[in-house]
Amino acid sequence: MISKEDILQALREVHHPARQDRDIVDLGMVANVEILPGEQAGGSGGNAPRHDAEGSVTTTAVVVTLAFPKRRDPLAEYLIGSTRAALIRHLPASVASEVKTVVVDEEKPKKKKNLDLGLEQLAEVRHIVGIASGKGGVGKSTVAVNLACALARMGYKVGLADADVYGPSIPVMTGTEGATPAAEPGAEEGQELILPLEKYGVKWMSIGYFAERGQALIWRGPMACNALKQMILQVKWGPLDFLLIDMPPGTGDIHISLVQDIPMQGAVIVTTPQDVALADVEKGVNMFRNENVNRPIFGLVENMAWFTPEEHPDEKYYIFGRDGGAKMARELGVDLLGRIPLVQGIRESGDAGEPVALGSRPDGLAFLELAGRLAEKLG
Repeated sequence: MISKEDILQALREVHHPARQDRDIVDLGMVANVEILPGEQAGGSGGNAPRHDAEGSVTTTAVVVTLAFPKRRDPLAEYLIGSTRAALIRHLPASVASEVKTVVVDEEKPKKKKNLDLGLEQLAEVRHIVGIASGKGGVGKSTVAVNLACALARMGYKVGLADADVYGPSIPVMTGTEGATPAAEPGAEEGQELILPLEKYGVKWMSIGYFAERGQALIWRGPMACNALKQMILQVKWGPLDFLLIDMPPGTGDIHISLVQDIPMQGAVIVTTPQDVALADVEKGVNMFRNENVNRPIFGLVENMAWFTPEEHPDEKYYIFGRDGGAKMARELGVDLLGRIPLVQGIRESGDAGEPVALGSRPDGLAFLELAGRLAEKLG
């Protein structure tokens, strides 16, 4: 049999990052644990609990109800997903699980919608730019991180929000893995704001800061959309010239939800130069040009444009094809903002948490040139 104590012990693995690393059981957030026994279908006597070979009642489902004292808790979706993951890890595969929520101590009516409160945090942001790609594996996050650092080197105030919910890589690439952002009360009663981490002159925010290393975020589409909007709209960004949003690869509900609820000015598309990538780039461009989205494409970035050996910096080998990015840009009617070489140092710098755009090598200068072109385009 599965006992309530077993469930509570499993839930002690779920911590609230903004409350001194305390687990949800100690915080009193577990409002109820319901253990549903199995039922034996049929028979003239109706349904009865199902027993195992030794006569014990078999558990078929566990329902956990979480209590949130504030509707605007920016970490609500993270805590729900983490609770679901903890149940899946500790329950037998034959036992179903469900996580419900209930709001307590919420007597006063809301003065404003959550979205309106979040938009106030973007009031001092001049330009919000999405960094997108038609598919994964093209180095989109690498471009986003280095573009942010390059803009900061040029003297701009920059923030980056990691919206790649299923593969957040910003913590590793910036050397901030393991750090936990703090939170503080907002201007409205019951409102809580997350404080972004600051490093290399950039303000960073990622869902990866609130998930344990290797933890899979088991989220359905609507839950992922809500969590991402909270991670952007309930962050105390302050005055910024640029807020870059590292979007998930591909096209789908998350992209449309982000663009509709966040005043994104436009997007930069990242691709690799081979011809087979053209179809994916076209999908990404058409998504932003769709009448329901209607955001401009500021330009295309050709990543891995050529390979340059570390020992021979003047040599170029076009292993993925030559001028593929320029061809795509012409066919789609967008500008080619920059071409980034494939250099071993870019990968090594990303793994070490020290973006290559901080240095003065040719690969770092390529990102500075890209940043200058984007800044010029946005005026």
